[in-house]
Amino acid sequence: MKFIIFAGGVGTRLWPLSRKKSPKQFERVLGDKSTLQLTVDRILPLSSVDDIYISTGSRYTDLVAKNLENLPKDHIIGEPQMRDVGPAVGLMTAIMSKISPDEPVAIIWSDHIIKQESKFHQSLKAAENLIRQKKAHLVFITQKARFPSQNLGWIEYGDKFSVQDQLNIYKFQNLTYRPPLNQAENFFKSGHHSWNVGYFVTTARFLWHEYEKLTPGLFQGLAKIQSSYGHQNFSKVLNDIYPKLEKISFDEAILTRLNPKDALVITEELGWSDIGAWEALKEALQTSPEQNVVQGKVLLEGSRDSLIYNYTGQMIVGIDVDGLLVVNTSDVILICHKNAVPKIKKVVEGLSGGENDHLT
Repeated sequence: MKFIIFAGGVGTRLWPLSRKKSPKQFERVLGDKSTLQLTVDRILPLSSVDDIYISTGSRYTDLVAKNLENLPKDHIIGEPQMRDVGPAVGLMTAIMSKISPDEPVAIIWSDHIIKQESKFHQSLKAAENLIRQKKAHLVFITQKARFPSQNLGWIEYGDKFSVQDQLNIYKFQNLTYRPPLNQAENFFKSGHHSWNVGYFVTTARFLWHEYEKLTPGLFQGLAKIQSSYGHQNFSKVLNDIYPKLEKISFDEAILTRLNPKDALVITEELGWSDIGAWEALKEALQTSPEQNVVQGKVLLEGSRDSLIYNYTGQMIVGIDVDGLLVVNTSDVILICHKNAVPKIKKVVEGLSGGENDHLT
């Protein structure tokens, strides 16, 4: 099975650790390795570096190579410009359609936490088997919902289809992309909805046909790029065409329009979290809301419900700190209440283009 890891986001909500020059997936958010390195470590028991491909921004290809020294350099594909996930997945689908069109391929993301790795491996292997057995064209690997999220897609699944390796496999019904709160609450209570966290197994041939059928305008541009792959003019064609592609999410372009007969669903407790923001990171790592989450040289006394990350040699000492976020880097110290994290993006935008643009 091939694996495509997407590592192209900027991650403004994890500023000041995540910067334009080095986004979160290349930084040490969890321990001594970047989340990209941890993602590769997570799938290596099922694969080898020769089966792994990385999708990133063209400005980050060197960072990927530095993070993953054993990865073949031609397995790193750089987008000339961010055009949302629809074109990003389409570009990798176009390339994989030439490399290995009928081999199962898993779509993976570089900035997630998965605590239940054995269950994740089990789900991936079951999904691969279903594709090889031609039981489905696409198999979703989903997370059992923990709360009524409005920021994720929700997958509705129906009757049980089969059991693979002690995992229940369900029939796919539909996908709703980022529903309003009242609808998310109904999904959460239903007992037959789960979070779409972006993981699935399919074949490049099937996905390429879906692009051709469902997004003909996007497909035409991707097809021109595909025809140049493996030739000397690939970079030129990619740089000429890709920035002109329609900006559209992958969910809206493809997944919400799938024929239900083509897909199956695995829904499990994977211990999954998207660490796209500091409060999400704390929620993922804490065992209770009162717990402090710290990294680096930190000493807390009489403190609760705080996240303190220190990337310098200085000691941070906190006394009677409650619900605070502190991130200390070599050139920026961020201090705010954890409920103020959504304002970080606006602060960073305010720094862009001015005398402190280098800090963004």
